[in-house]
Formats: sequence, structure tokens, C-alpha cells
Amino acid sequence: MINRRHIRVKVMQSVYALLQAKSDNLNKEEKFLYASIDKMYDLYALMLRLFVEVRNMEKKHIEISQKKFLATAEELKPNNKFINLEIFKLLGESVSLNTHLDTNNLNYWTLDNEYIHEILKLTKKSKLYISFMNAEKSSFQEEKEFIVALFKEVIAPNEKLADYFEDKNISWVDDIPFVNTWIVKTLNQIKPAQAFHLGNLYKDIDDRDFVVDLFRKVVLNHTEFEKEVIDKTPNWDTDRIADIDMILIKMAICEFLKFPSIPTRVTINEYIEVSKDYSTEKSSFFINGVLDKILKDFTTTKRMNKIGRGLL
Repeated sequence: MINRRHIRVKVMQSVYALLQAKSDNLNKEEKFLYASIDKMYDLYALMLRLFVEVRNMEKKHIEISQKKFLATAEELKPNNKFINLEIFKLLGESVSLNTHLDTNNLNYWTLDNEYIHEILKLTKKSKLYISFMNAEKSSFQEEKEFIVALFKEVIAPNEKLADYFEDKNISWVDDIPFVNTWIVKTLNQIKPAQAFHLGNLYKDIDDRDFVVDLFRKVVLNHTEFEKEVIDKTPNWDTDRIADIDMILIKMAICEFLKFPSIPTRVTINEYIEVSKDYSTEKSSFFINGVLDKILKDFTTTKRMNKIGRGLL
């Protein structure tokens, strides 16, 4: 499921897009924001289905080889350990996964099966695969560890696959690292002989509401929040502050003032971490310094109304 940090990243991107476009169409941008998050769920489903497609392609290759007129002994009696993995079966028979793919017309692997061929080829060349196939027997846990390692070593780092996803949806460029982590967690949670169900996109309704609440409150108050930044950076011309840095600081101020249940330390830490991935090398230090000044001022003037102990 999507976490609050990635929600903040999505909101940051939408705030940036809205301000750069000098648009006041909140409803349009909100729909795009939610759609961007929904598309990330599509990427998650596609990556899970990728395992099934790789398995199906290998099964076809084996069946074709067995029917050859001059089939070798190895082709007549192939090692079926890979295609018989229970995890492939559980993913392939998943009603929720197949329903999501069908409902959203995510037939990418049928239309572009050369990427399946690429992953299968690299899989069979890998030392990981060769070692696994040479082992006589494996427990479900060992099979799961193999699949997780295969994903980490062969699928996740594949640049052709990453380029393909980028061509399909530009927002997936930023989503891939998060979805990769999500896939690993999902694989590790699969249990033997239990039907596989797609995880929820949001942890709960509060997280879904947080998306639009944060976006709206930042956009509607961004001029007011910018004044707070200017007051705490008298030696800085606003033009010298990176656009992303300014937006992240505004978002943090918004959480200080408009989200009473979010601890201030959590807010600061989250935006410092986001800045490390999306802004300049020194941004995290700058943002930390500005937010520290703003927090001290808000605390002294009692402008914050945090609910619960330890939230300041």
C-alpha cells in the first residue's frame, strides 16, 4: 500500500504542476493527483503479473521443445521445477489480480511480450536460476526466497523494463522504486496454499483523505505560507530558493498548522527525506534550518494546536 511519504511526493508534484501552470483549477488537478496514485496501483499489478507471464512463456518453450522431431533427452524430460513453483500458481489464479488487470485493460504483456522474453532470457542465464534449478528439492520458503532474489537481481534493475514503463506512463518513473519495495514485501507475505489477494492501495480512508486535504490546504494557503518562509530567511531572495524547496517548506508549514494529529518531528523528518530525492544536494540542510526556525516561532507564539502528547 502507498505510504504517507509517497503521498507527500505525489502532492508535491501536483502542487508544483499547478503553481507552474498558474492554474486555479483545483478539481482538475485533484483528479489528476488521484489518477496518478491509481496508476501506481496498475504498475504494482503489472509487475506481479510479470512473474506469471515469464512462467507461462517458459512452459510454452518446454512444450514446443518436447514436440520437436529430433528432441533431445533433456528436452523430452525437462526440469519443470521453475514452471511448477507454487507462487506462480497462486499469482496466476488470483481473482483480485486478474480482475484488476481485466477491468483496467492492462494487457501490456500480451501486446509487448518481447519484455517477457527479455526477462526470461536473463533469468535462465543468471547464477541464481542455475543454482536453484540444480537443487533437487526446495521448501516453499526457499522458493519464495528465490523469487524475491530473482526480482531484486534480474527484474528490478532491468533498464529496458524501466524505459518501457516510463514510455507507458511518465509518472511511473518516480513510482518504480516505491513499487519495487512494495513487490518485495508482497512476495514475502505470500503463504502456501492460500489464495493471493492484491493489497489495498491505501492503508485506510484517512490516508486517502490526506491526499486531497494536504493538496487543497497547501494550494489555498501557499501565499500565506510563503510569507512565513520570507520572514525566516531575511538574507535570502525568494528567487534563490529552489521551487521544490519552497513547496516542501510550505507543505511542512501546512502540516504544522492544519494537521493537528501529525507530530511536528514526523513532518520535518519526512520533508527532509523527500528533499534528498527530489531537490538539490544541500536542500535538506536548508529545509531543516528553516523549519526549525518556523517551528520555534510557532511554538513560542502558540500558533499550533497539536492533539495528543508528544506531538510537538
